[in-house]
Amino acid sequence: MDGRGADPQPGVIGIALAAVLTAALAQGSWQWFATYLGMTLLALVFCFYRLPAWAPGLRSAYAVNLLAYSVVVGLCVAIVLAPMMQRWAWLFPMPGTRGQCRELGRYERLRVEAALANLAGRDPVALARAQQGQSHTVVADCLAATTTRWLPVYGAGAAGLVALAAWSFGRARATRRGAGIT
Repeated sequence: MDGRGADPQPGVIGIALAAVLTAALAQGSWQWFATYLGMTLLALVFCFYRLPAWAPGLRSAYAVNLLAYSVVVGLCVAIVLAPMMQRWAWLFPMPGTRGQCRELGRYERLRVEAALANLAGRDPVALARAQQGQSHTVVADCLAATTTRWLPVYGAGAAGLVALAAWSFGRARATRRGAGIT
């Protein structure tokens, strides 16, 4: 122990590393498995990590632990939300971007048709499936790239809300216990 009053909880380091690796290794379209991973990491954080008792001051063990806790939870929340942000315009409107991604999808349909021009006359159903598949992949990758660019904003917002809620709850609990808050 370093004298700051917090018990070591090495599992949190592993949770944070898993969350960072999940985000860093995410390539292409955000899949629903990311939501599952994020929820699993959140469950681990909530089950196995406890903030120390509330203490005033920015250099207290509480403040340091609160910072780490809220940033890890914010990252997990961002990972949970990523597939939803990519797919649901009401959650993440991305003005202009969604339309640009659809335009890329239309371009990909034309590119596939040009690449498979000899197939167009012989099997129009196969051509349509190839166009739809490639178009879907391009649009999903475009939306995923934009989502990934905005995830830090959502994660930071979630971290700020978590920090505020945990700080408020910790301070209220300390006040109820008569910890002599000044």
